[in-house]
Amino acid sequence: MYTINEVAEICDLSVHTIRYYDKEGLLPFITRNKSGNREFSELSLELIRMICCLKNTGMPIKEIKHYIDLYMEGEHTTEVRRRIIVDHRKEVVRQRI
Repeated sequence: MYTINEVAEICDLSVHTIRYYDKEGLLPFITRNKSGNREFSELSLELIRMICCLKNTGMPIKEIKHYIDLYMEGEHTTEVRRRIIVDHRKEVVRQRI
């Protein structure tokens, strides 16, 4: 398990940004220890990296949250998530032209 400071360093994010993502509902997969501090697993790190990747493409926080919510529902949402990524890619390409 990792602390928020360790995750900030590993993912090159500020602690403030990680707390903001948590507040916005992007990190429903993190747990808290007995002291109430956030704890992050390897899977948490992978998902945070994915959030950063989506954010870097210009995907709005609201859409990233929707994607994460679908991910948390399980494999039966794979096609919907794929469609979100495909549609977002089309929009990014359209904006570049």
